[in-house]
Amino acid sequence: MLSFSELKKTSKKNVEGKEYKVAVLSNVASQLFSLGIKGALKAEGINASVFDADYNQIDAQLLDKSSETFAFAPELIVLYISTDKIYEEFLDLDSSLRSIFAENMIKKIESYWDMIARNCSAKVIQPNFTEIDDRAFGNYSSKVDDAFIYQIRKLNFLLEEAMLERKNVYPLDLLSIQIRMGIDQFYDSVLYYSSKMAVSLDAIACISKNVADITKSLRGSFKKGVILDLDNTLWGGVIGDDGLGGIEIGELGSGHAFSDFQRWLKQLKDRGILLCVCSKNNEDTAKEPFEQHEEMVLRLDDFSMFVANWEDKASNIRYIQKNLNIGMDSLVFIDDNPFERNLVREMIPEITVPELPEDPASYLSFLQGENLFETASYSNDDKDRTKQYQAEIKRKNLEQEFVSIDDYLNNLEMIGEAKAFEQVRFARIAQLTQRSNQFNLRTIRYTEADIERIASDNSYITLYYTLKDKFGDHGLVSVVIIKKTSKDEAFVDTWLMSCRVLKRGMEEFIVNKFVEAAKNDGIKILTSEYIKTQKNSMVKDIYKTMGFSEISDGKYSLNVNDYKNKTTYIKEAD
Repeated sequence: MLSFSELKKTSKKNVEGKEYKVAVLSNVASQLFSLGIKGALKAEGINASVFDADYNQIDAQLLDKSSETFAFAPELIVLYISTDKIYEEFLDLDSSLRSIFAENMIKKIESYWDMIARNCSAKVIQPNFTEIDDRAFGNYSSKVDDAFIYQIRKLNFLLEEAMLERKNVYPLDLLSIQIRMGIDQFYDSVLYYSSKMAVSLDAIACISKNVADITKSLRGSFKKGVILDLDNTLWGGVIGDDGLGGIEIGELGSGHAFSDFQRWLKQLKDRGILLCVCSKNNEDTAKEPFEQHEEMVLRLDDFSMFVANWEDKASNIRYIQKNLNIGMDSLVFIDDNPFERNLVREMIPEITVPELPEDPASYLSFLQGENLFETASYSNDDKDRTKQYQAEIKRKNLEQEFVSIDDYLNNLEMIGEAKAFEQVRFARIAQLTQRSNQFNLRTIRYTEADIERIASDNSYITLYYTLKDKFGDHGLVSVVIIKKTSKDEAFVDTWLMSCRVLKRGMEEFIVNKFVEAAKNDGIKILTSEYIKTQKNSMVKDIYKTMGFSEISDGKYSLNVNDYKNKTTYIKEAD
């Protein structure tokens, strides 16, 4: 993590790319905070422009529709309300008002969110509240409803509850940062009383990194998979030398640390992160602990891919990445061996390789502190991701048995479905717009609130697509949003698709269905666009392939009545 001094220097760097506007509103002095955020974003390659509102001007900025904040037109607003400042307000209240302080405060915060939503389309990062225990009641504070520590803890709970209902508000867990750092390192009383800065420079650096992590996730950059070594990484010892009874896992030796590490990895897997093995070992030997050791937390079915051989790890990682068909920069490689870590860093600079501490007891806390798996969305579909990738490996194995690709596709027994956006699907649809980078024609990101708005707007034609075959259900794999521009013309605003279903006729199925939907809505001309990014070159010619005419660079048109359905082996669901 960069220090504040390093962030300050980085904030002055020129970064190429479209300007990304961030506004910082706070009830305390936030100039250094804003500087840190700018530096952290630029360190991640984001061309950030940060507007820092004046001290304690949240109400003035949000109540005025023509304020500097709204004139700035930010894409992101960081709404930082310092505990130190509201503690002073709390002390000025009489006892009856102190006992309802949290309820009144959450109403005020929600009014801020409402004002932002009414006046701009910015996403909101909302930090929660650090704790100040004034010891006015000692340990008895948790039983006194007009004690500040009681109210601040209640406020954090109410804040979490309120954010559940706000699809455009994203949490920043400031309290967890305070806990990790410790109050003495997090808070600088001299800085607060001299300049109204509520946190130390070290804390600013950590908070700024977390803001950058959230922002990257909102912009579609996040980790999707973990590639793991085995010996002295998932268990203590070497399975090939020590045997099944000699490795440390569970209660043997330092096994408890490895068991907790595995529990955390399983938690990641359950929320949609893919787990893979890359081990220098005989495959049968490497699999033995997962199959036979009763204290192993992870089992073979927790892994999307399992590669154990004597090839170099960089080559095996490339093989895993190719089969998963996700970006190398979406992967994390975890290995206890410094030689292997350095080799992979040198050979594959795009992959993230954490520098693990020497003591396995510190693996878990270190990796949790790195915050590598930030996300801005979560849906029930994430829980099935490992099964989907395991089924994909079976499909690829089956493909090798067929001489003809047509025979293979026909044998898959594929069933596709196209439906207008439904509320139960809003979270997954928004998630796909935020996560899809390769097969994404315009790479426009939408929040769940945006999707809800679009779904209820008659000027849009919306479709989501699902696919299943004899090996399993891919789930929701594609999204199309078409914006009507006149009575008989419309524009394909968004077309994205999961790369897991490439080259199976899904592209043809998608176009057949959205052209049909447009025609049924009276549309005669469909226009479309390809906007080039660093990752979506694979779809640069997709519209021409599907029968659209190129009318200018990256812009296309289709006469709906002239369109002939493309051949596909995907059958429509009944």
